[in-house]
Amino acid sequence: MSSVPVTTWSLEQTSPADLLPAAAPEGDDVRIVRAEVPSPEFSRFLYASVGGDIRWTDRLSWPYAAWQEYLTRPGVETWVAYDRGTPAGYVELEAQDEGVVEIVYFGLIPAFRGRRIGGHLLSYGTARAWDLAERWPGRAPTKRVWLHTCSKDGAFAMANYQRRGFTLFDTKVEPEPEVAAPGPWPGAYPV
Repeated sequence: MSSVPVTTWSLEQTSPADLLPAAAPEGDDVRIVRAEVPSPEFSRFLYASVGGDIRWTDRLSWPYAAWQEYLTRPGVETWVAYDRGTPAGYVELEAQDEGVVEIVYFGLIPAFRGRRIGGHLLSYGTARAWDLAERWPGRAPTKRVWLHTCSKDGAFAMANYQRRGFTLFDTKVEPEPEVAAPGPWPGAYPV
């Protein structure tokens, strides 16, 4: 199997004041709601639907039990953007030690990209990372929010993160196996 160089950028905010929120999309009925009931089926749907065309593959092989175990961990949250009742994208947060929260996954289903939903969802999700401890008694207040993006992600991902106030703190280039975009289901994308 051939490999390709993949650049991974790690970005962070170290204060809630770093967040530069995007405006909500005008004219759309976009709502963002926390998925409070852990659902492996729904989370896998979001993961495969958002990441299918940009080669998110690391969780595709997870069995149901692995999804359930991950989703029920204290401090793991999934926030879903809906456009007129249809899931449009999501942001997944994971509380870590010492007041750190990672934005583990963020993105939009392809049909909803380019409609100004992404900046709004990222802003909302980042704000929820900053106030995560308020929803999880016993967790330390958030001191840092971080994420990583890579050269396989959407063309506008890095610019969106930077416009929301994230700053770069690390860059790595590593070879990864070249894999085809799996799509949300076999045959979902024309060849």
